[in-house]
Amino acid sequence: MSMVAFKKIHYAELNARQKENYNYQRAAGVLAKYGFVTMRLSDDWQGADFIAQHIDGETLLRVQLKSRFAIAKKYQGKNIYVCFRHKVWYMYPHDELVAWTLKHTNIGSTYSWQQRGHYSVPVPPQKLATYLEKFKLEPSA
Repeated sequence: MSMVAFKKIHYAELNARQKENYNYQRAAGVLAKYGFVTMRLSDDWQGADFIAQHIDGETLLRVQLKSRFAIAKKYQGKNIYVCFRHKVWYMYPHDELVAWTLKHTNIGSTYSWQQRGHYSVPVPPQKLATYLEKFKLEPSA
């Protein structure tokens, strides 16, 4: 058996599918620190990219993995959590963030939300970033 040469990859050089796989693996590693085992879904199931089962045997989360902060009308009422990374990992209950965002920001009046039914941003604005602090997970190494 030959030795494998381990060489770190550069995220920016990955294609979209490879980035999604990479992000899932990183998120799964962080969630393991909180007692969750994850299972990747081959097809979005009720809006979820993966399932996170807690070791308590009762908590089961449907999670949508995003590359940035995002909310979407199509996820409303589906009990979805959204997991994304911006310097550190965040995981938030989608409907709670929609309600807070529409009440406390002008995102609800944007073309993206009104006409396209979703809103996303790579760097959350300060007011939103402050609110997101309570959904921050420990950064992965």
